[in-house]
Amino acid sequence: QLQLVESGGGLVQPGGSLTLACTASGDSMAPYNIGRWHQRPGKEREAIACIVHGGFNWKLEDHVKGRFTISRDDAKNTVYLQMNNLNIDDTGIYYCASKEKYNCAGFVFEEEYGHWGQGTQVTVSS
Repeated sequence: QLQLVESGGGLVQPGGSLTLACTASGDSMAPYNIGRWHQRPGKEREAIACIVHGGFNWKLEDHVKGRFTISRDDAKNTVYLQMNNLNIDDTGIYYCASKEKYNCAGFVFEEEYGHWGQGTQVTVSS
């Protein structure tokens, strides 16, 4: 069974950068589309990015476009989220999740996803 583990979170100053990794075990990540989600303190979890199996297409929500990049290395069973120019609103827990069908269509809906990681905390603060 596919298991996902996030890493790379931490404390960063506004304007700084972090790279989050989502690594799979128990199964190959290659057939899955992978979504990245963000939960701000006290708020619902929301989708911010998705990358299709094969990595040839991806989607980013408007508020992270130009700052975040999603990529994958299936040889390492890992999806990366490069986050630049971070601001206080980027604080929260970041999750990854697997999406089996329809590439990244409907990637903002939680019911599209099967397996979830445990999340990694990102704190943007001066």
